[in-house]
Amino acid sequence: MHHVVALVHPPQSTFELGCAADVFGIERPGIPRRYTFSVCTEHPGRVPTLAGYDMSVAAGLEEVDRADTVVVPGWLPTEEPPSAAIVSALRRAHDRGARVASICSGAFPLARAGLLDGRRATTHWARAAELAAGFPAVQVDPDVLYVDHGDVATSAGSGAGIDLCLHLVRTDQGAEYAAHVARSMVMPPHREGGQLQFTAPPHAAQIDGSLAPLLEWVTGRLGESLSVEDLAAHIGVSGRTLARRFTEQLGSTPGQWLLSRRITAARELLESSDLPLEAIAHRVGLSSATNLHRRFVRALGTTPGAYRRAFRARPAGDPRDGRGKTPG
Repeated sequence: MHHVVALVHPPQSTFELGCAADVFGIERPGIPRRYTFSVCTEHPGRVPTLAGYDMSVAAGLEEVDRADTVVVPGWLPTEEPPSAAIVSALRRAHDRGARVASICSGAFPLARAGLLDGRRATTHWARAAELAAGFPAVQVDPDVLYVDHGDVATSAGSGAGIDLCLHLVRTDQGAEYAAHVARSMVMPPHREGGQLQFTAPPHAAQIDGSLAPLLEWVTGRLGESLSVEDLAAHIGVSGRTLARRFTEQLGSTPGQWLLSRRITAARELLESSDLPLEAIAHRVGLSSATNLHRRFVRALGTTPGAYRRAFRARPAGDPRDGRGKTPG
């Protein structure tokens, strides 16, 4: 079991905590349990929340020392520095190899602990300028949903916390397992971290020009030799207009999105089938095993064969940890 610990701080945001709790802490019928989840705080006892009620938290910072992943689900007020004990606990966790992640304003204590120095990070768009001003060593990206460096991850506000948590599950357990968790939550199975935060209501033209029907059409035809020009022609717009809509709504180019979908489909087939790489490449529109290998390594830093060995569906009770390793 991969142990996830949420480090809470008064007044705690219940939504940000709920993002982590729902993804990592719920036992779902028909889905093997791969995570345990607990909550801790510096001073165990009653912890006020922003929702007007108090939580009772029994565990102290010693729980952080047992975590495989530490999540800081928000930190308010942001100008309040974490205590030396919290900074030390976060640094110890990171130094021994635990993953440390933040949701929304939780990036602030990570920055104060020095875990974001020299690195790209994000937070809620409304607090990005404050994070950048307070921590000039951090490369703050105010536009993306989340940033994952493997050992440290940060996410934007509210719903982006769910996106990050599902992304971590996907990294740990593979695309198929994460899709089952997302489906049980009635959530999209995956949103890329580079997708734009929604910093303002969309214009009427954006609503009328939603890409949702096109994305659904493309997803059902990944095995075909689709080009960006084919996508533009399908909805009757120019290539320039299509590129603008993708930037506005998804924060990526049409070509980047299409390749991402093909890699995702390849991951799912590698996990769930014994198809040879050549067959998988053709099914997802990557033309050949050589092209699949090249694109896969560039996107994920591993080969399709190594990915298949690490992330083939595992039965409940498998002794490997969340990253496909066997303890000891």
